Amino acid sequence: MSSPRHGPRHRGSGTGPPAATGDPEDDTGPIGITPRPAGRHRDPGPDPAPGDGAAGARHADDDHRDAVPHDHPTETPALTGHGHGHGPAPRADRRVHVAIALLLIPAALATLVGLVLLFPYERAQPLDGAAALPRVPGTVSATAESDCSPGEGDRGCAALTVRLTGGDAAGTSIVTLVSVVRGVAPFTTGDEVLLTVDGDPADPESYQIADFQREVPLLVLALLFGAAVVALGRFRGLAALGSLVLTGVVLVGFVLPAILAGRDPLLVAVVGCTAIMFCALYLTHGFSSRTSTAVLGTFGSLVLIGVLGVGFAAAARLTGADEDTASLANALGTAVDGRGLVLAGLMIGALGALDDVTVTQSSAVWELRAADPTLRPGALFSSAMRIGRDHVASAVNTLVLAYAGAALPLLLLFSVAERGLADTLTSQVIATEIVRTLVGSIGLVAAVPLTTALAVAVSTRGRIGR
Repeated sequence: MSSPRHGPRHRGSGTGPPAATGDPEDDTGPIGITPRPAGRHRDPGPDPAPGDGAAGARHADDDHRDAVPHDHPTETPALTGHGHGHGPAPRADRRVHVAIALLLIPAALATLVGLVLLFPYERAQPLDGAAALPRVPGTVSATAESDCSPGEGDRGCAALTVRLTGGDAAGTSIVTLVSVVRGVAPFTTGDEVLLTVDGDPADPESYQIADFQREVPLLVLALLFGAAVVALGRFRGLAALGSLVLTGVVLVGFVLPAILAGRDPLLVAVVGCTAIMFCALYLTHGFSSRTSTAVLGTFGSLVLIGVLGVGFAAAARLTGADEDTASLANALGTAVDGRGLVLAGLMIGALGALDDVTVTQSSAVWELRAADPTLRPGALFSSAMRIGRDHVASAVNTLVLAYAGAALPLLLLFSVAERGLADTLTSQVIATEIVRTLVGSIGLVAAVPLTTALAVAVSTRGRIGR
């Protein structure tokens, strides 16, 4: 009995089935071969006679109908194909990749141009007297009660004997006074402190305690954080740490100096956030359609946040004129765009949460598609949105708590002052935090359907896992 044929036999071409030509990296299986379901196999019978053209045509047609069963009418050519030996099915995701490139490449080029044009080639210099005083390390060796001024008798200060461990006068000891808060001195024997030097280092009166030394605990904490990230994420964790370093470089090397140099804070924040977005997402998650979808979703949400921020900051008359802005203006000796600083902080603060949401949604769509390649786009979108709703609810709460935690001392101050709720919420500082929270949250909410729709459009026109 002859073996079943997978299509019409052509003379001189052999009798074996065509070789599978699918992409070895594609986890959907070979393209162009549709397996024959159980129970449909039948003996094709003897080969037709060479001169029996009609019989041969009928026989080939029967074989063709068996090679592509009728119980799979909804499969698309992107996933299955006819086994005629015409080579692999064409890549259906080429146009999708081109469309993504047409959107992202101009954005990347615009970001690069913005970095070049806004970069502060000449750093802003503070006014005379505004520069930070030099600091030297020391260790508190003794403490004693003392009057803040000789002869007062209030015993409202503590006299600290500090042994200098660095600087020009290292090895010597000096005595300096610090205020006592409700009978408790902020420093005790054995504390490692930093002292400012205002004058001659050889003069003990030139030293004043400024702060604690915190390098060691912060370094240990950073090492623990890095170890935890690498232990869980392995190579992906290393990439995440690398993106974190790049984020710090962009903020410290571009955003802060550019704003100090007088560049528009909002424009600097837009360029800086876009640069961070490209670097962080592609370095952490690699160059793929999945990552590009997250980048597009993040970029679209950032645009929405910027537009809403500008509109509502103007409508709420948020000037950003607080003590910090005034101190910065005094140090620079020039005017500072307070509202621009508010908007810049809004965009930078929302970017981290946006990255989280968009990457999660993009990955969810790809994983759902890989788990069930037969899902139609509508069903895939609905399934991913159920994940997104749970995620965005937690993300919004996280954003609110982050801003509330940053403003906690101020909230406590308003509570002590017994100001009314309306007065508290509409004050300049609290209203600024409210606008930041709500605008950022709207951006997060919008990022979920936007990224999900993009991911569904890309994944259902491409191949799973690519």
